[in-house]
Amino acid sequence: MIALENVTRSYGTGDKAVPAVRGVSLEISGGSFVTIVGASGSGKSTLLYMIGALDRPTSGVIRLEGRDLGVMDDDERTLLRRDRIGFVFQFFNLLPTLTALENVALPARLAGKPGGPVRKRAAELLDRVGLAARSDHRPDQLSGGEMQRVAIARALMMDPPVLLADEPTGNLDSTTGASILELLRGAVDSHRTVVLVTHDPKIARQGQRMLTMADGNLVGDERPS
Repeated sequence: MIALENVTRSYGTGDKAVPAVRGVSLEISGGSFVTIVGASGSGKSTLLYMIGALDRPTSGVIRLEGRDLGVMDDDERTLLRRDRIGFVFQFFNLLPTLTALENVALPARLAGKPGGPVRKRAAELLDRVGLAARSDHRPDQLSGGEMQRVAIARALMMDPPVLLADEPTGNLDSTTGASILELLRGAVDSHRTVVLVTHDPKIARQGQRMLTMADGNLVGDERPS
């Protein structure tokens, strides 16, 4: 599903270049729940953004479903993100003027899909994350946990084979965070892979596979019992 070959990412040039990711190689199989853990500045989020085609490596190769991201132009990468990758972020990134239902439906609307089926699927996804009764509420009328549930439903709108989550529980209390983690774990199935970045080792150990980053290097790869 996902393959990285000697991937690096540096910011700046020449003597002032700062390495964020240093020569990471790994493969992530389809239908798995993988966590990436590390301290702030370890390179874990940079790695996630490169996998999600939000950033480009300085060197190395990243393949998603066998496709080399490095040879894609900006339009191709945009379509890939829209159709094949779902994103969940720490700060939700919901549009404040849209209702929960409208936020969930947005990716399909942008793809030009017809309104009736889009609204039906968005409503089904909100029901799946336990927010059917809050569909007409705007983000400022929702709690942090509810906003993250809306964000997860939105990420699933296009039924992407890859779901990427960057510190999705970082802004939530432990009880709410645990429920969000359960939703993400439940999103894994025979065709969908979930990759979650966290600084919390307890959360990281909930994955089927735990990758550890330090100083831009991949220093650990284990399967928690």
